[in-house]
Amino acid sequence: MTLTFAFDIGETLVHDDRHWAGWADWLDVPRHTLSALVGAVVAQGRDNADAVRLLRPGVDVAAEYAAREAAGEGEVLDESDLYPDVRPALAALREVGHRVLITGNQTARMAELLRGLDLPADAIATSGEWGTAKPAPGFFARVLDLAGAPASQVVYVGDHPANDIGPAKAAGLRTAHIRRGPWGYLWADAPAAAAADWRITSLAELTSIAT
Repeated sequence: MTLTFAFDIGETLVHDDRHWAGWADWLDVPRHTLSALVGAVVAQGRDNADAVRLLRPGVDVAAEYAAREAAGEGEVLDESDLYPDVRPALAALREVGHRVLITGNQTARMAELLRGLDLPADAIATSGEWGTAKPAPGFFARVLDLAGAPASQVVYVGDHPANDIGPAKAAGLRTAHIRRGPWGYLWADAPAAAAADWRITSLAELTSIAT
């Protein structure tokens, strides 16, 4: 059976090291300080951006993002930001006839950067382009529209139990939880992660699921 694999982006395909390093430089704090705060807020089940808010109480994160872009210090992405298994795993899935989508909570700018990498994917779309973000049901409705397939034939792959796995299953999609990144590791035993159809540590494992 042909399946459609829809991939989350942050800490599923792209590691977030550069993202948080950029924020640390912009806020003029040591990179390891912000990195430690990200781990701390994730361990508490809070939004990643709360790490920035702890350093700058009352900060408008969206306004700061816009200021970074205007100053030429906004989002950057290249091959080095991808996890090593991304390109071969996506290519392998397509080689055996499955469709590959990249769909995550990211800006429209990130979608442009991802398209510039010429990844082996059939389509790329982000919450910034759609105007709806995970875990909202509307996001997964858009995933299904993009897939053009029944929910039972779509596998959502992500690291975040509450944003990726739980709501994807609620929308009827099949799910694969990948254990990497802060959310993937610290919340690997959360009920939502445990409820995933598959639990993996590498995208390469998806080829065995798909055969």
